[in-house]
Amino acid sequence: MINFRFIINILGKLLVVESAGLALCIIVALLYGEHDATAFAWSALITLVCGLTMCKAIKVKDRILAKKDGYFIVTCTWILFTLFGCLPFLLGGSIPSIPDAIFETMSGFTTTGSSILNNVEALPHASLFWRSLTQWLGGLGIIVLLIAILPGLGIEGRDLYVAEVPGPTHDKLSATFKASARKMWLLYISLTALLTLLLFLGDMSLFDSICHAFAAMGSGGYSTKNASIAYWDSAYIQYVIVFFMFIAGTNFGLLHFAFHGKLKRLFQDQEFRLYTIITLAATLIIGLSLYAQQGNGLERCIRDALFQVVSLLTTTGFATADYLLWPPLVGIILFLLLFIGGCAGSTAGGLKCIRVCLIFKNTFNEMKRILHPNAIINVKYNGKSVHPNVMNSVMGFFIIFILVFGVSSIIMSLFTNDLATACSAVITCLSNVGPGFGDIGPMDNFSEFNDFAKIFLAILMMIGRLEIFTVMVLFTKAFWKK
Repeated sequence: MINFRFIINILGKLLVVESAGLALCIIVALLYGEHDATAFAWSALITLVCGLTMCKAIKVKDRILAKKDGYFIVTCTWILFTLFGCLPFLLGGSIPSIPDAIFETMSGFTTTGSSILNNVEALPHASLFWRSLTQWLGGLGIIVLLIAILPGLGIEGRDLYVAEVPGPTHDKLSATFKASARKMWLLYISLTALLTLLLFLGDMSLFDSICHAFAAMGSGGYSTKNASIAYWDSAYIQYVIVFFMFIAGTNFGLLHFAFHGKLKRLFQDQEFRLYTIITLAATLIIGLSLYAQQGNGLERCIRDALFQVVSLLTTTGFATADYLLWPPLVGIILFLLLFIGGCAGSTAGGLKCIRVCLIFKNTFNEMKRILHPNAIINVKYNGKSVHPNVMNSVMGFFIIFILVFGVSSIIMSLFTNDLATACSAVITCLSNVGPGFGDIGPMDNFSEFNDFAKIFLAILMMIGRLEIFTVMVLFTKAFWKK
């Protein structure tokens, strides 16, 4: 039986955390003397009161969480954070439409980066800050943050951690998941601070540096400018952001070991090697294609290619050029990158490189089994045999990912003028990328979709961020049985 009382108590604590983020935006609004300070004050107060009511009024004796409780909490958390997170947009008038506000907020927390705003620069600074902050909070995971900052929660947090952190495997950095969550967030904060400093040393203001550091490390892609990173037209800024987007798309467990002197462990990891190879190969092919077609400088072509490849592969979604104007071959490669994503245990979305690696290994093994039907051939990863349960999970995830993509594309085709827009809208939301193809390219947005399509895509964002199974399991009969 689901422990609803304890779940409500935990959700209340999470809303208190969200109210602190909203309160931080009040300071930003006051610093710039803008009108949305009142909207954020009311939003923070409403969220805080609801949170305190939920965690204080409901006394909990049984503090035991089952695995199904973890899936239920994680799904409810992302829904609640979105509903309360869109309040300042509605109360402040920045986004007066409820479906639009839900879409924008869900896109932020899931680090998708898709937007319905035609003029981002018209928003007050506090609203821009909140958009970026939602991506930073959602990047490493709201539940992971809860586990890290609330040691008195009364639970180990394993099932919550596993339900939210992406990837087929979950390596701990310490003896407990609490300690692992703290180390991940400490590394996350340190990298964000370093990126902010490096951007500030470029042509960015401190405010823009903070917002873009939040978005880059969270693999989100929200910008404070309509032209995104292309606004600055700075090679320095682009290379800095590329490096940190690539870092954000790397397994944070491996990053932790690398920053503690175990760099060899990073380059020995098969997923990281595949991640690096895909990045370099796609960049080289696209860069040379641009150089042959456009005749611009080789460095500029390689830089544009590198930035867009890393941006889409890590599901960040920043843009420095309109890739819809590039050759068709380039478009096919970039479209495939929307599916792949970064590494497991990172802030990136998509299938994840580890799953792509295991799927190909299993495919080649099947060919060997045809030739040698009596041989015992196991899939190996990093020199170790992969447990059959893990392979079943990987293959099951791949099948349902493609199934959701196909069915959702059919549904979205009812609301779009062309198949490219429908399919790319689905995959860019399901993989939490941001920009797509057709009418939702890097220089366009999702404002032309109707309200139903926006809510549908917002649901896809959440399903993709929680890697499908976490949400889908709630709709099975077995989940609700005692």
